[in-house]
Amino acid sequence: MELMSQMKMARFLTFWIQIRKNKPLDESRKTDQTSWTKMAFSQLVIIYVISKRTSKYSFFINLRSSSIIQLMKVVMLNSYSTIAWTASIHKGLQENVQYGYKGTNPSETTFNFFNALGDVAFAYAGHNVVLEIQATIPSTPEKPSKGPMWRGVVVAYIVVALCYFPVALIGYYMFGNDVADNVLISLEKPKWLIVAANMFVVIHVIGSYQIYAMPVFDMIETLLVKQLNFKPSWILRFFTRIIYVALTMFVAICLPFFGGLLGFFGGFAFAPTTYFLPCIMWLAIHKPKRFSLSWCTNWICIFLGLCLMILAPIGGLRNIIKNASHYKFFD
Repeated sequence: MELMSQMKMARFLTFWIQIRKNKPLDESRKTDQTSWTKMAFSQLVIIYVISKRTSKYSFFINLRSSSIIQLMKVVMLNSYSTIAWTASIHKGLQENVQYGYKGTNPSETTFNFFNALGDVAFAYAGHNVVLEIQATIPSTPEKPSKGPMWRGVVVAYIVVALCYFPVALIGYYMFGNDVADNVLISLEKPKWLIVAANMFVVIHVIGSYQIYAMPVFDMIETLLVKQLNFKPSWILRFFTRIIYVALTMFVAICLPFFGGLLGFFGGFAFAPTTYFLPCIMWLAIHKPKRFSLSWCTNWICIFLGLCLMILAPIGGLRNIIKNASHYKFFD
């Protein structure tokens, strides 16, 4: 997930570099190149300032100590998603809009559907930080942490749904199957609003990175201290995290197939650990009565999650292979 966060910022950086080389990113964007250059440069400056101001959060010990930036992340999520669907309404229904499948034949349509399943699985996954988050919640026998954790998860998914569904439904209705992966690209104007929305995305990604990378940071530092006998200190935390962020950023800039990776990792990595392995563990621990409601519900989730794990990576990998001839690293 942290690689995906880096790739979102990397795509913006590549966009700015291409403009500086007088190389248009997309022929469909008929905007003035000088205006786009100024806009991109101003965003880079703001990204740098935000990164400098928020980098200290990467060196906090746990998620509880970075609660401020997580609140900022939630506000940014609501802000840029609201901008996306309200600006789509303002732009209005496009001429000759089409809602048919992009695939030219049934097999291509099927593979695109598999890839889309992986995108949805990726968007709603959260397995790798759930235990880390619950560990920061105070828990006593009288007031166990599972109560507030359950309420938090329910509220979180409601907020995510309220942010994502309007963007998906309204964006598709206004632009049809020509809508870009990033709906802000389809909007084009007003440019100042697109600048603001992109900045909200950047701040949101910075906040997300702190959450999803925290278990990795903890694993690396534990390995260095216990296995390699490094002394636990702020200096160790500083260098290990800086090196990890730099490596993931480099890989994110190199890889040009962002959309295909979403579908692939959504099914291959997130589907099992989010959608059916927890159900298997619950069945093993609680051992509900066979054919009871909870037993049937969990087995249905296991079956659907297994199908998702098999089908989504096929669609994502096929998408990458199909477009491989057009890919250029650092492009």
